[in-house]
Amino acid sequence: MTAAVPPPPLARDGLPLFLTELPEGDRVELSGPEGRHAATVTRLRVGEHLLVSDGRGGIGRAEVTSVAKDTLSARILQRAQEPEPALRMTLVQALLKGDRSELAVDQSVEVGVDALVPWRAAHSVVRWDSGPRGAKALERWRFMARAATKQARRSWLPPVSEAVNLTELVERVRAATLAVVLHESASARLSSIELPTTGELLLVVGPEGGIEPSELSRLVEAGARPALLGDTVLRASTAGVAALGVLSVAGGRW
Repeated sequence: MTAAVPPPPLARDGLPLFLTELPEGDRVELSGPEGRHAATVTRLRVGEHLLVSDGRGGIGRAEVTSVAKDTLSARILQRAQEPEPALRMTLVQALLKGDRSELAVDQSVEVGVDALVPWRAAHSVVRWDSGPRGAKALERWRFMARAATKQARRSWLPPVSEAVNLTELVERVRAATLAVVLHESASARLSSIELPTTGELLLVVGPEGGIEPSELSRLVEAGARPALLGDTVLRASTAGVAALGVLSVAGGRW
């Protein structure tokens, strides 16, 4: 009996990617913000190719068949269902001031993070309330994650959860396969930590003012391992991105 030959990998070829629900058939239509981006901003024309994804691993290569104002229709030429990574990397990013939180979200999604958790740390200058301002800030994080997913041509859209406090973060640490806290007082370098092959790897990054000693103690008691990136001190907005790069190499993604 001859073994089934797996289909060839879907070629991205630097094509623009748009997030939409994928139909069962071979016809897909982009409307709303995605249609506007494709037709008006990217200015795709009939015969050109693009990528479409549902953000849950489904991805297709399609050819534009018609373009109208803020809408675009295409025929799917090839499709694939890409599996979720066996070891999922979740970034717990403390809230940062200005646009630095958004920078951290954007770059971490580009380098491959699988989920994001905003953390209301003790030294976070920014405070998300439970009203409209907090909801707007969370929506901004989700918008940045979506835009970065498209930029990186990823078929999995990383979810952004509701912001957590320390108690909730401690529970996330306990549930993770491995939890690592970046901290300048750690003796172990991140590159020396042995990674699991499956499950969730939780990476915790503090705010500009650092992680409060009592916060670090509770996280370590819950099972988190402090780790040091290197001899230099990085900004809170870039430390997580650099750490994700280290973990991507160690875990075989890069």
